[in-house]
Amino acid sequence: MTTVARMAQTTRPPFGGKIGRTFDDSTPWWPDLPSAQPGSPNIVVVLLDDVGFAQFGCYGSDIRTPTFDALASGGLRYSNFHTTALCSPTRAALLTGRNHHSNGMGRIANITSGFPGYNAEMSHEDGMISEILVRNGYSTFAVGKWHLTPPHEQQMGAPRARWPLGRGFERYYGFLDGETDQYYPDLVYDNHQVDPPRSPEEGYHLTEDMADKAVLFINDARATNPNKPFFLWFAPGACHSPHQAPKEFIDAYGGQFDKGWDAWREDVFARQLAAGLMPAGTELSDRPPWIPAWDSLTSDECRLYSRMMEVFAGFLTHTDAQVGRIVDHVKSLGEFDNTIFVIMSDNGASAEGGPKGSYNEVFFFNFIPESLEENLKRIDLLGTPDAHNHYPWGWAWAGNTPFKRWKRETHEGGVTDPLIVHWPKGISARGEVRHQYTHAVDLMPTLLDVLKIAPPSEIAGVTQSPIEGVSFANTLAKADAPSKHVTQYFEMFGSRALYHDGWKAVVFHPMANLAYDGSDPNLPFDKDQWELYNIENDRSESRDVASQHPEKLQELIALWWREAEEHQVLPLNNQPGKFGDRRLRRERYEYKPGIGALPRAVAPNLHNRGFRIIAVVDSSGSVNGTICAHGSASAGYAVYVRNNRLHYEHNFVGLHRFVAVANVEVPAGQHRLVVQFTMTGRFKGNVELYYDDLPVGAAEIPMTVPLTYSVAGFTVGYLRGHSVIADEHAPFPFTAGALHRVIVEPEGRTWRDPAREDRAALGTQ
Repeated sequence: MTTVARMAQTTRPPFGGKIGRTFDDSTPWWPDLPSAQPGSPNIVVVLLDDVGFAQFGCYGSDIRTPTFDALASGGLRYSNFHTTALCSPTRAALLTGRNHHSNGMGRIANITSGFPGYNAEMSHEDGMISEILVRNGYSTFAVGKWHLTPPHEQQMGAPRARWPLGRGFERYYGFLDGETDQYYPDLVYDNHQVDPPRSPEEGYHLTEDMADKAVLFINDARATNPNKPFFLWFAPGACHSPHQAPKEFIDAYGGQFDKGWDAWREDVFARQLAAGLMPAGTELSDRPPWIPAWDSLTSDECRLYSRMMEVFAGFLTHTDAQVGRIVDHVKSLGEFDNTIFVIMSDNGASAEGGPKGSYNEVFFFNFIPESLEENLKRIDLLGTPDAHNHYPWGWAWAGNTPFKRWKRETHEGGVTDPLIVHWPKGISARGEVRHQYTHAVDLMPTLLDVLKIAPPSEIAGVTQSPIEGVSFANTLAKADAPSKHVTQYFEMFGSRALYHDGWKAVVFHPMANLAYDGSDPNLPFDKDQWELYNIENDRSESRDVASQHPEKLQELIALWWREAEEHQVLPLNNQPGKFGDRRLRRERYEYKPGIGALPRAVAPNLHNRGFRIIAVVDSSGSVNGTICAHGSASAGYAVYVRNNRLHYEHNFVGLHRFVAVANVEVPAGQHRLVVQFTMTGRFKGNVELYYDDLPVGAAEIPMTVPLTYSVAGFTVGYLRGHSVIADEHAPFPFTAGALHRVIVEPEGRTWRDPAREDRAALGTQ
């Protein structure tokens, strides 16, 4: 009986020993433990976030990535590797070998709609490689960003079937959502929320913590079985915003990017051609009109934007160093030669910093304009715990050299990413480049191919869907091996593309209310102007040949529609939040203190509406601490008691804080502490404080956060993360035993702008 079959069966195996009347005349027996084939390699997959094709040193950049460069020089670089253009969809494709719409992950997990390709409820019919390897004698660990669980299931009262430990991983440490603060992360350890082990003042940084846990998990596995291979999925938050790194890594890049994105991009392209990453004859795509020429900027803009790029570079180099620690640890075990290292990114570089970058990207999510003067005042805080920053989109465009566009779009800049494969025992080539067409869905079948593991027809009794990727194992040994991946569709927010046998048809369709290049987001999909490229000799999509080959273009468009029907892409929609999941929304919430932090999807929605928050408190004469809070130092609100007086604080994107304070202390005995907020206009209102029915304070809130506090959760009875309250640190718990329950009652319908809400949700991808 095979290992897979043995692990999948639900009945007890027949006893293979002998049972007599006494122990002495009996023979004990145990079933064989699952074991991998002798000599099976370890596997370490490092999946970076929002890192563009050109941002590793070994892909043409001058950003220092010595760990990645060394793995590339000892292994292979792929120049024609593709993703889905977005985070959750790429992760789903990588782990399952199925296309993102086939997985139900047509968008990020935070944006769902009630159609099979878009509900974010990944089925166990699409088994993950972790579920296969754990049944074939591997230890399996996931560390870092997950972002494959629907938002309403990212809370402690939710089922765990779509958490990492429900998908074949035996250990997990990281964050479930799409983004987190690198100094105050929203952490989960296995199946429960935890706080970081240290503070930023004590030298904490999330990527370092993740490397610590990766080493720990390997050591724990080795302590009981020194020969068991492991599969490590290592997915740092880097280099997604906020761009945050230790100061010495950032300062090491002082002045390096002062020449600007135009000149930097030309230098990178020259190195790509010299290294053979781009075929001879490839052209550098033009700078689009919505990106300003560097020499058109003011000196202040250049100074700010250069520093923002220095912060990003420091973040990437710091991440490379932490992966280097994992590499060194594997070497110390004597297992480096028989460990497969795969290094990649999930999509093209991100333009979500907008044209001018951001000191606090929550401004961008909420459509609040930023001031150059205000950002310059905070230039020395970029990259620190006191900033939530992102670089301007000129650097994202440059980070995808030589391609067009960026993350979220189906031109090559959104879907082409670095891929490094290193395995000394299994790959004889050193430092070579591979140009075969590959896609994220191909990773899983490739790894199973080299491990000689047949994809199972069932996992834990669940019949498996067909794997849609194809193995590129044939390219590991042969530079001239044929590409097996002949056809691949792309779709993201209405933008579409179809690759087929060296040709690519592509069309950009802007998201609703988010067009930045003059395109019409309301244009019917059948009126879109498709482009056509011969990718075999025009990797950068610089020569549109649609007019020369109209028959070929129509052939590919027709093929796109067939692929779309087969893979659950329809219905097309460029309003990603339309028909969103509202199943767990309600109009009255009651909580006990100490519950796990609630994500935005299931927290009370108090944006742009009146509300009432009631805390039932039993005071012996003095109470203190948090009643409830939602948000962080970047934006949010909190209800709390300090100096025995009720407070309400609204943090308007870290720029202004509006506070109402009770004018008398909380009296002894059981009382209802009430915060009543009344709208006086869009995004503003008055707050009144009560003890029972007695008014005790009031304040005007002249501006409220319109759409989102980013990814920080809602807590009751304590704070978590980077405190939303000025001059208070988490956890700031309420007096023990004194807070009985908290009731939140929204009033009226919230003002909504679905397209803007989409932008807020997309900012955390």
